[in-house]
Amino acid sequence: MEKQYHIGFDGSHGALYAILPGDPGRVEKIASYLDNPRFHCQNREYTTWLGTLAGKTVMVMSTGMGGPSTAIAVEELYLSGVRNFIRIGTCGGIALPVTGGDVVIATGAIRMEGTTKEYVPIEFPAVANLEITNALVEAAKNLNVRWHTGIVQCKDSFYGQHSPDRMPSGYDLKDKWDAWKKAGCLASEMESAALYIVSQILGARAGCVLNVVWNQERERIGLSNPQSHDTSLAIQTAVEAVRILITEDNQ
Repeated sequence: MEKQYHIGFDGSHGALYAILPGDPGRVEKIASYLDNPRFHCQNREYTTWLGTLAGKTVMVMSTGMGGPSTAIAVEELYLSGVRNFIRIGTCGGIALPVTGGDVVIATGAIRMEGTTKEYVPIEFPAVANLEITNALVEAAKNLNVRWHTGIVQCKDSFYGQHSPDRMPSGYDLKDKWDAWKKAGCLASEMESAALYIVSQILGARAGCVLNVVWNQERERIGLSNPQSHDTSLAIQTAVEAVRILITEDNQ
């Protein structure tokens, strides 16, 4: 097959499993947790490394920020042969028990973004694959990580969340944020909905594990609010989950 236009490579890599951070700067760090890590390709926001786990080739590729670039990444990776996707990212907590340094395993995403609306009507839910979610939970338990499972909000506008009062649509942003909070939404991020919807439509499996940076709701009411920019626990959870999936798939 020809090289895919955006990600810059063809299907000769042989990887069925891909770990997808948003940030290109995290790719090499994540790949270092694999056996025999090696650089594969870089094009646009898509930096790609390969390695192995349990004898199988595993890919690590950045998706950039937001739904459009994530959707392109999943589409082209699928065409190149990848069938299993785990996103590693960061998020801000919404539910009060979710604190900085925790790990959130997203079972589903609120589709408060635009990309997936061009795939399927908004009534269709964005949900994670059960096998991948179970593998992530098992991995978090094995690693003794403080973890949460549940719904996350997926948005397009970072500053719409953090500066709603200066936005002409701020009234709507604040009303919906309040609704998500009352409904028990765990956290907010920007890529999971596109990952889940595109994977569902393609027939691929997808899951998502997130490092909680902080919780603005805890800060708002004066609770302790530790901050953590270290994604190591989320990375280790994702890598261990891929190892679990490979073992299960081999059986």
